[in-house]
Amino acid sequence: METNMITTTVSVPETPKSSSNLTKKIQMQSVSVFYGQFRALTDINLDAFTNKITAIIGPSGCGKSTLLRSLNHMNDLTPNARVEGVILLDDDNINAERVDVVDVRRRIGMVFQRPNPFPKSIYDNVAYGPRLYGIRRAADLNEIVESSLKRAALWDEVKDKLHQSGLSLSGGQQQRLCIARALAVEPDVILMDEPASALDPISTLRIEELMHDIVKDYTIVIVTHNMQQAARVSDFTAMMMIDDHRAGHVIEFNETHIIFTNPKEKRTEDYVTGRFG
Repeated sequence: METNMITTTVSVPETPKSSSNLTKKIQMQSVSVFYGQFRALTDINLDAFTNKITAIIGPSGCGKSTLLRSLNHMNDLTPNARVEGVILLDDDNINAERVDVVDVRRRIGMVFQRPNPFPKSIYDNVAYGPRLYGIRRAADLNEIVESSLKRAALWDEVKDKLHQSGLSLSGGQQQRLCIARALAVEPDVILMDEPASALDPISTLRIEELMHDIVKDYTIVIVTHNMQQAARVSDFTAMMMIDDHRAGHVIEFNETHIIFTNPKEKRTEDYVTGRFG
């Protein structure tokens, strides 16, 4: 793991002026993440706006995936991990005691770096979540599966082989199947952790086009190392770095075109132009 050591004081990045008329879907307020005694993230203050794509960029080891996983309690699955601070989803604090973690994960779906379809049929992959939440009627499940696969731009490719294994699909198709699986439970937010890093350029383009298609109905937060991808797909970008205690924090947050053409932080400019990281 790279540890780009940056000695700096942690400051709260300014909220983009252009966001004043946007609705905040997620609000992170003074969020820190610990693994045992180690502080992985420190005082994260960051918003994700409704029906917008927010990219999180920064050097390896700065906590981008940790930040993403804190948004739907995935860090709970790591021994000795704890999250401090407030994370609001539509003004509900998902870090409050007695919160329904299962419901949080339904409302905030996640697509991982490598496609991870279940060893089940294409149909059962998509129907898994709805069944988990009590939908049993075949006609309802059929409608959900078809609708989700269409939204994931996969229906035309698999409609005649729904009972084949999801593992029989190509890598790009498997990733779109995972997106369809996430969409099937009608989430509010979709988290994407390097969703195209294991894919070829054509499959990557399909995923990026899909993001643009579905963002009208969802809020998307994506972690990516690919600067061109962040510039192409996102509306807003958060730049992360590591402080002198090896904790990740956000140093700048703004509209994507500003981050890539006129950033306020020299470290951001150096990173997006390839001079650092």
